[in-house]
Amino acid sequence: MSRWRMVIIRVESNDVNVVRMMRYMECRRNHALHIGGQSVDGCQEFLGGAGPEGSEAALTCAACGCHRNFHRAEEVTTDASGETVS
Repeated sequence: MSRWRMVIIRVESNDVNVVRMMRYMECRRNHALHIGGQSVDGCQEFLGGAGPEGSEAALTCAACGCHRNFHRAEEVTTDASGETVS
């Protein structure tokens, strides 16, 4: 099982294949919002749950139980050779 879920989008421009992947990092869910405070659970990386891609189980973090939307998304772009593109 992969350590983090990736969403891969292929874009072709000027005969160069560019792959954009989304990595989901630390959880930003505020667990103390209902009492007016600020408290996060310390989950450092989204761990996809068991289940097919797009199902509710796959969108729930196995480490903290939060939905993937609570985790910070980071876009990683690579070219056809696998090198990171800025």
